[in-house]
Amino acid sequence: MSNPILELKNAAVYQRENLILSDVNVEINKGDFVYLIGKTGTGKSSFMKTLYGDIPLKEGEGSIVGHDLRQLKEKNIPFLRRKLGVVFQDFKLLNDRTIKDNLMFVLKATGWKETKAMENKIDQVLDKVDMKTKNFKYPYQLSGGEQQRIAIARALLNDPELILADEPTGNLDPQTSVEVMEVLQEINRNGNTILMATHDYALLLKYPSKTLKCDGQKVFEVVQKTA
Repeated sequence: MSNPILELKNAAVYQRENLILSDVNVEINKGDFVYLIGKTGTGKSSFMKTLYGDIPLKEGEGSIVGHDLRQLKEKNIPFLRRKLGVVFQDFKLLNDRTIKDNLMFVLKATGWKETKAMENKIDQVLDKVDMKTKNFKYPYQLSGGEQQRIAIARALLNDPELILADEPTGNLDPQTSVEVMEVLQEINRNGNTILMATHDYALLLKYPSKTLKCDGQKVFEVVQKTA
């Protein structure tokens, strides 16, 4: 019995009037780890932005974590995003506050009130990414890999049903990429569903998993050849 967290049927993705992807049929089930690959400019980011409500879905059907993407109203986007964890290539951390305050900011913005509960949650997510001892530091005092771990911790704050990781290793060297990937793999083993856009094919070989490819305005599953 499949349990789709994300389902798109005959969907088309537009950037304003420009058709980026057409006839998209994708299903991601609870517990999956799925890659999204494709050259720059083939629509990976537009696909991701459609999933978290940055680009409206104008054609076809789409549901994600219980939200209908065709019916998604502006006022409901924050509720959708609370059920998603989004990890960006450039971390998007606030440099003028500590790691703890970065995470506290997100919790307050998503309706948390109780200080003790917030502090416990922050400890919990930092522990998951092995960064519990760095909560007093500022982002600029951390390496790129450490900043990305914090970004992953931030994505976990509201126990998301789906994590969207958009090129999370794009700014990192190969060794650090592997370390960040290990963190994502561990999170996935603990039951989190992850969709990761990447052009790092070495990671696909090292950690093979279901792979979707954007090419020629289409998204299709590719079968990885085993050696």
